Amino acid sequence: MLRSTPTKVSARTAAVLAVALLAGMLSMGAAGSAAAAPAIHRSVRTVTKGAALPFPTGQTVNPIQGIQDPEIPGEPEGEGGEDDAARARAAQRQQLVQHSLSHRPSAKMTARLQAAEAEADLTVPTVSPKSVVGANPGLDRSFEGLNFFDQRFANNGNQFSIEPPDQGLCVGNGFVLETVNDVLQVYSTGGRALSPVTDLNTFYGYPAQIDRTTGLQGPFVTDPSCYYDPAHKRFFHLALTLDVVPDTGAFTGTNHLDIAVSRTSSPLGAWNIYRLPVQDDGTLGTPSHTGCPCIGDYPHLGADKYGFYVTTNEYPFSDDPGVFGNNFNGAQLYAFSKAALAAGAATVNVVQFENLVLSDGTPGFTVWPAQVPDNHYATRANGTEYFLSSSAAEEALNETGLDNRIGLWTLTNSRSLDTSSPAPNLAGAILSSETYGVPPLSEQKGGPVPLRDCVITACLEGVGPSPVREVEGPLDSNDSRMQQTWLAGGRLYGALDTIARVAGNIKAASAYFVVDPVAKAITKQGYIGVAGNNVNYPAIAVLPSGKGVVSFTLVGTNHYPSSAYAQVSGGNVGAVHIAGKGVGPQDGFSEYVFFNGAGTDPPTARPRWGDYSATVTAGDNLWFATEWIGQRCTFTQYQADTTCGGTRGALGNWSTHLARLGT
Repeated sequence: MLRSTPTKVSARTAAVLAVALLAGMLSMGAAGSAAAAPAIHRSVRTVTKGAALPFPTGQTVNPIQGIQDPEIPGEPEGEGGEDDAARARAAQRQQLVQHSLSHRPSAKMTARLQAAEAEADLTVPTVSPKSVVGANPGLDRSFEGLNFFDQRFANNGNQFSIEPPDQGLCVGNGFVLETVNDVLQVYSTGGRALSPVTDLNTFYGYPAQIDRTTGLQGPFVTDPSCYYDPAHKRFFHLALTLDVVPDTGAFTGTNHLDIAVSRTSSPLGAWNIYRLPVQDDGTLGTPSHTGCPCIGDYPHLGADKYGFYVTTNEYPFSDDPGVFGNNFNGAQLYAFSKAALAAGAATVNVVQFENLVLSDGTPGFTVWPAQVPDNHYATRANGTEYFLSSSAAEEALNETGLDNRIGLWTLTNSRSLDTSSPAPNLAGAILSSETYGVPPLSEQKGGPVPLRDCVITACLEGVGPSPVREVEGPLDSNDSRMQQTWLAGGRLYGALDTIARVAGNIKAASAYFVVDPVAKAITKQGYIGVAGNNVNYPAIAVLPSGKGVVSFTLVGTNHYPSSAYAQVSGGNVGAVHIAGKGVGPQDGFSEYVFFNGAGTDPPTARPRWGDYSATVTAGDNLWFATEWIGQRCTFTQYQADTTCGGTRGALGNWSTHLARLGT
């Protein structure tokens, strides 16, 4: 809980108290305003299985030189400098499906940081830097995964340029499935590709992102993740899909969670598809929420013995203030019978917990469900699933960007999901924690940035010139939302991005937490920071023995964006290791003002990275996937070949890295 004196109540605390009071009034039946937070409400509906789809075959990657019109989704009138309005619409579309209300603090904004610290009565944590060691004991797999080249030129090139990748990973039955925005690929556990690079639109049975012959656009698929369930020997794939007007790419307002479940223990066979509408405007069986139609942004998954769980962050499409008065309706939780999905049932009950709030009225924001190693589920209280969330972001009504508490959510009676009358219960608790806060952007080590050079010189038609002096951009460091959550050995593990003072400098670091979910207490916690560098997008997974790994991107003065990790033992996190050493800086469209990633007038950049990493267990092994930069290309090379030998696209160069740590 944020501390306050009798004469000082922070703006964030006052807002939360007001919402808590209104929530209490509503729960007692009193009338409230549109911005009042309701008590958590549970509703039940069904989702119907669609047609079973085979795994796509015959996919080809077809690279082209330069750019095509349009290159960025949602840009029906082209992206050239002569059409600023079209580029702004494209940026606004990207903003809509990748929400974050929080402002990233600048490492140079000392006055602002001091003001935030005074307002919150908290201080930016000082973090002892961890060493970066060269040896990687136990790392027996390390290979490049999907990259910008794969994404842009999959499905015969009928794709858009997309940032960031959003990392999903699941491993089981001898298969490794990696999924990103907006492609997937299956590998053997030895790292050999077992499938072609496959676009998600085709995987889910939709028209292409864009038909490069007709210009017609398919649905916008985003935020993928996946899960292998060893109990039922099935792969699950999750994505958010937004429907569009084919002629223009404009959003229609309807959007749905798409859940694909493999029909066998192989991801290369057929998949059953379930599509759950989440616009929550009273149409297509959805509840009617304030300010909707809304978007079910940033979906993430978890599972216990009985349930398969997906959470989203709900935002109105318009600028309506929504439930919490800040264009946010809180987190939504969807609970399914895992057995029914795995069996390919014709209809499956779905329990929705709406507009989640903690006991003091703090909105639930990115309430991340837990996964477990193998079949080590929590079975108390007729089946239990746990979730973690954080509260430093503006979605949580925090105007300071700092906090010293996290949310623990407990869902019980999950066994009832297998019945005709599912009745799980959800309760939230607030735990005092170490201080964390919204991190600054992460600076990069200098290197060749041919797209920047192209913008400056207008080397391609429709790219440049820029209204400002373009420079190599930083990376986004997230906004302090909770990242992947893992339950092992009776402890719940989670991590998030935070601002920190590392070796005297403001940097992006990671905070981690080990929680006893039964006692509702944090048993261990700490930080991961590296002097002169930044630690971004942590993902943690732990074996029942207590051995685990937290993976992340390491970037800064000494490191190009690299795939890095630290081992976990007994709740303690060790030194930093590098699984994939970056060889150049990110050079993507979102970090340059010309492309107006922020959708502002005048144009500004909105650098992207992440939006999340992935770490999983498979038997006694730990697998992880993170974003990195695995290529390097000079402007001269780029001018001769904008794919730089099949390692990037004209507008971006992100890549992913997969690794396995044996124990």
